[in-house]
Amino acid sequence: ITITCALPDIREQGWLFETSAQFPECTPDMVNGFRHLHQAYTASNPHYTGKVTVPTLWDKKTRRVVNNESSEIIRMLNSEFRGIAGDDIDFYPAPLRSEIDRINQLIYTSVNNGVYRCGFARSQVAYEAAYNALFATLDELEARLSRQRYLAGQQITEADWRLFPTLVRFDVAYFSLFKCNKQRIADYPNLSNYMRELYSVPGVAATVKPRQYIAGYWSIRRLNPTGIIPKGTPVDYEASNDRTRLPGMATAAL
Repeated sequence: ITITCALPDIREQGWLFETSAQFPECTPDMVNGFRHLHQAYTASNPHYTGKVTVPTLWDKKTRRVVNNESSEIIRMLNSEFRGIAGDDIDFYPAPLRSEIDRINQLIYTSVNNGVYRCGFARSQVAYEAAYNALFATLDELEARLSRQRYLAGQQITEADWRLFPTLVRFDVAYFSLFKCNKQRIADYPNLSNYMRELYSVPGVAATVKPRQYIAGYWSIRRLNPTGIIPKGTPVDYEASNDRTRLPGMATAAL
């Protein structure tokens, strides 16, 4: 499984594959030679007129887009790719599936999607409803993580990995740009320590790109008409964490 990373700021034709001195991890498409992601969608279906989004899972053999829904891709990578991935880690174990599904729904509605409902709200009423739901859920998760090491108990599951991307982006983008400014993740002792423990799992740190988050989100002209990109990165992901005080075991590596 290879990864091609588009530039973080969306251009006129959408996601662009190109080398960048600022973002050296962004590369041309070495599989198909596509310059823009929309070419992958129209290569799959010449009549496609829908949204072109990331992540996109591309099948090299059939040369088509297989899926572009992150919640489905994460499940596919856990189950359908187990013979390819080189490990037998199961982040969706049968005994915990009902609890994982319940947590996933809560997190998606109020947190993963909740930050976008705040940032792109069209009215004060809609914004405040999303804002209140977001922080009520963060408070609930903070309390849960004071009692247990991970969201579903003593082992890392899919639910943790679905929350993690929002946590690592929160203080650098959502807090200010999306007006989610009641508290930073840094202000939640359990959530912030939990985030740093997940970050410390071998293989995870390389996937966290704060400068890409900042450049990508702050290039949204509707939210930032001047196009000025903040210079700082106000999160220390590598600080130590205190999660070993709770029973449980982190994943050895990904």
